[in-house]
Amino acid sequence: MSDTRRRVKVYTLNEDRQWDDRGTGHVSSTFVERLKGISLLVRAESDGSLLLESKISPNTAYQKQQDTLIVWSEADNYDLALSFQEKAGCDEIWEKICQVQGKDPALDITQDPIDESEEDHFEEIPETTHLVELPPCELGRLEEIADLVTSVLSSPIRREKLALALMSEGYIKKLLGLFRVCEDLDNREGLHHLYEIVRGVLFLNKAALFEVMFSDDCIMDVVGCLEYDPALVQPKRHREFLTKTAKFKEVIPITDSELRQKIHQTYRVQYIQDIILPTPSVFEENFLSTLTSFIFFNKVEIVSMLQEDEKFLTEVFAQLTDEATEESKRRELVNFVKEFCAFSQTLQPQNRDAFYKTLANLGILPALEIGMDDLQVRAAAIDIFSYLVEFSPSMVREFVMQEPQQTEDDVLLINVVIKQMICDSDPELGGAVQLMGLLRTLIDPENMLASTNKTEKTEFLSFFYKYCMHVLTAPLLANTAHDKNSKDNFQTAQLLALILELLTFCVEHHTYHIKTYIMNKDLLRRVLVLMNSKHTFLALCALRFMRRIIGLKDEYYNRYIIKGNLFEPVINALLDNGTRYNLLNSAIIELFEFIKVEDIKSLIAHIVDNFYKALESIEYVQTFKGLKGRYEQEKDRQSQKLNRYRRDARSMDEDEELWFNDDDDDEDGEAVERRMDEDFSDSYEKFMEAKKGNLLNCGCFRHPENFVLSSRITTWSEKSSGSASLTPGSDSRCMAWRNPPPGVPPPGRPRPQPPCCRSAPRFDGCWRWKTCWIL
Repeated sequence: MSDTRRRVKVYTLNEDRQWDDRGTGHVSSTFVERLKGISLLVRAESDGSLLLESKISPNTAYQKQQDTLIVWSEADNYDLALSFQEKAGCDEIWEKICQVQGKDPALDITQDPIDESEEDHFEEIPETTHLVELPPCELGRLEEIADLVTSVLSSPIRREKLALALMSEGYIKKLLGLFRVCEDLDNREGLHHLYEIVRGVLFLNKAALFEVMFSDDCIMDVVGCLEYDPALVQPKRHREFLTKTAKFKEVIPITDSELRQKIHQTYRVQYIQDIILPTPSVFEENFLSTLTSFIFFNKVEIVSMLQEDEKFLTEVFAQLTDEATEESKRRELVNFVKEFCAFSQTLQPQNRDAFYKTLANLGILPALEIGMDDLQVRAAAIDIFSYLVEFSPSMVREFVMQEPQQTEDDVLLINVVIKQMICDSDPELGGAVQLMGLLRTLIDPENMLASTNKTEKTEFLSFFYKYCMHVLTAPLLANTAHDKNSKDNFQTAQLLALILELLTFCVEHHTYHIKTYIMNKDLLRRVLVLMNSKHTFLALCALRFMRRIIGLKDEYYNRYIIKGNLFEPVINALLDNGTRYNLLNSAIIELFEFIKVEDIKSLIAHIVDNFYKALESIEYVQTFKGLKGRYEQEKDRQSQKLNRYRRDARSMDEDEELWFNDDDDDEDGEAVERRMDEDFSDSYEKFMEAKKGNLLNCGCFRHPENFVLSSRITTWSEKSSGSASLTPGSDSRCMAWRNPPPGVPPPGRPRPQPPCCRSAPRFDGCWRWKTCWIL
């Protein structure tokens, strides 16, 4: 596994024609019994898992590109690529593939897929015919060459043969020589033919041809040929733009000539693909897949080379963090870092993580805060910020929580992002939508870490609600001042809708912090002002905010809504909507239906008591009648409960009277009670004499606060004067309980109560006992 020659990255082409990195590993070619043939195996260098297992099929077309790439298709719309660390490893695997297919390793492609249209004629092609016969490269034959190039595009076999012929004879450079001649002679017909020829050669989709066409000495002539589109009255001036308008700025001098050349080449090829070449039709989509791959791998190489140059990056960030750096220079530096981050998206995940960690260690976040007054710097800084949030929200959160110690609220990085969102000049608020997504990522508790010593969620949300929430809600509060929607144009409505979407997210995911903020700012009342907006989508956003609050079924929120009579604007909106059956109507009815189904009693009572007269005429749904029914059921239940309580209290009194007065019918019971009273009286006098105390006319009951019906009981203590007093709340039981005299009821029996306490509050149901013993 230590052999770097066979170290590769595995890529697959996705539906958007972009290469996805599947991981890094080591490739081998071996016989696989299950596949019954020689196969390419790639095992991950991290854990040895199988990244790729692909049988080398005799009929699969393999291509070798840029000396370190092997590309092939295994099925319809499923392209694979191996990017080798070293050319030697690529050559070794290529030779094995060619050996299995019986092809010459000197070729850059083994074969092309055969279309059904030409499969029947394939056997008619002589095996000795390897190349297409090209006309002589002369001015008089340009039309013939153009017809030939155009005619082969529909046939994979002929495209391959033409590509081989163009490479073997050095034909491309000869054609570009003719271009210079035609331009000098102002030969428009010849220039139009050369446009068709060069465009057709690009559509051959061969990496080997791209290497020639995009070399330093050829690429500007290729661009020149593509200026002379026959469909245009006047040729475009692409070369003038690339050489004069588009300036290559080295914010820090690049000493590596190979890196500089690669940057130039990538920019120009990207310009050809995006600007010069027309958008390919459905039938031409795959003609430029190799060109896309060429640009992709160039970007990977550029980022890797820059990242490895520690001196270069250190100098970039030294100037970025230096407050003395000129504004124009800072603008260039920030734009460079922005472009650098954009290129890094082509890296595989492990390398991209290492890239952003490098930027973080160099101080990328503190550098973004400097020079925010410049509009261009601010826009580029926010783009960089978005890349960093996408990479590691926790890293960004940790940084912004340290800012208040060093800066004012207005210049906090996260507040700069919020203000940029609020001040987006785009009528469609495209940038604001993107920034809102970033803010949602930052405040999402799902991606916040928690440890034993530190809770990121609590700390960051406390920070956000203290330093940032007022900035976010400022447009909403300003626009709804005096309970009136002061500004109701489309762009303002869109902005308020974005803010409400974020606040609704907070209601769902932040319990304590958003609840406190809503109560303190009376935020729901201000939001419901927007129910009067002429923009229905904004009214729906306001309603959705209230619906999320009610959906929590939190009585704290419910009391707030009832106290503020906050259903009034919702019901007014429903009545104003009339009989129109639209989304607003359905959403409001769904809100009340939810309250009915979940049986939120406090809200049901409030709605029926205050608004039922206005709602009873709505009969096309049974929601409001259902609310009335729920309300009546609850009233009946409460009434029955109250009656039962009164009846139970009356029966208890009657039962006590019967029990206490049953001596009228039971002489034995009277004798027992009389004897118990006598015994208790004697024991009580003896006990009090032994304690040399006095109950002081039953003072315990004149001071009911000293009476404790629990394990913490009132006990006796003797003062030096010899008089007895009560000590409330002692943890030990009194002497009377530890050594009860004869006749005292055992634990768990009713305690006697003296006559002086008959007017006192009822304790444990004992009213008519003559003496009370404290438990």
